[in-house]
Amino acid sequence: METLTAVDALTEIAFWLERVQAKTYRVEAFRKAAAAIGHLTPDDVAEQARDGRLKRVKGIGDRTFGVVRQAVDGQVPDYLAELREQGRAPLAEGGRELRSRLLGDLHSHSDWSDGGSPIEEMARVARWRGREYQVLTDHSPRLTVANGLTAERLADQLDVVAEVDSRYDDFRLLSGIEVDIHDDGSLDQTDEMLGRLDVVVASVHSKLKMERRAMTRRMITAVADPHTNVLGHCTGRLVQGGRGTRPESQFDAKAVFAACAEFDVAVEINSRPERQDPPDELIALALDAGCLFAIDTDAHAPGQLDFLDHGAERADAAGVPADRIVTTWPVDRLLAWSHAKR
Repeated sequence: METLTAVDALTEIAFWLERVQAKTYRVEAFRKAAAAIGHLTPDDVAEQARDGRLKRVKGIGDRTFGVVRQAVDGQVPDYLAELREQGRAPLAEGGRELRSRLLGDLHSHSDWSDGGSPIEEMARVARWRGREYQVLTDHSPRLTVANGLTAERLADQLDVVAEVDSRYDDFRLLSGIEVDIHDDGSLDQTDEMLGRLDVVVASVHSKLKMERRAMTRRMITAVADPHTNVLGHCTGRLVQGGRGTRPESQFDAKAVFAACAEFDVAVEINSRPERQDPPDELIALALDAGCLFAIDTDAHAPGQLDFLDHGAERADAAGVPADRIVTTWPVDRLLAWSHAKR
């Protein structure tokens, strides 16, 4: 019989809701409820649920109390069972064979920058969802709106990543960063810190309407930097979602992808449904240029780690060979590649 604490049940429900992009308030209701009872022992939770005191705890509502009540009675809560059944289906129909070959993910965020969950929770869920490795890539300091990491904060984070990684013998949590590309193509972090990381994803986040030639120079300069491993969401477009839509940045894609091939930088296939970046025609150009690819989630919450389904579907439809996708590689090969230019 499954052993499931009330906190486990609430946290897993939040995961399944995040996975299908449920409204934020619905996800937060379950995460806040889990936090509200997280300091209590399971026996205390059971006692307070049975005598009704838990209903008066801030963060516990009728729906979440019902989940707790069933969990403390040794049941899988009905709502969780329903979500589990729905979650048996992949998020995308295509690319299932390729998806089964993906071993890792090079782009994810924690609550150290603009993610919603702690590092240890992102690692736990990545392992639960079958990853052999996950790279933590919180933002760099220029992106203040995302609470980007200074060199000092990044150094502190490396200690946390190493400690979390040490808890597992069948999973690797790797260090990384999503580093902002400055207007001149330089990277928004010190060379010393970039050299200490396992994976560097370089992305444009500002002046996305820069003139075509200047944007091309900017991106090629970043790709040529010896620290860069992955060119993140290269057009910056948004095609759907709560932030609205945004057109693609304009640049000479053939020149940029030629630089990626020359400098052994992978082109990211960003799996976020609102990005779908690069567009299909640019994936084809990168394929013709001989580029490597990285299918990444850009996850900002645990439930978004399953977005790999979307990226696998798009890569498969574009005919990208599995061996040219670095996230199909075992971790030793991945690290040999990512550290080769350091």
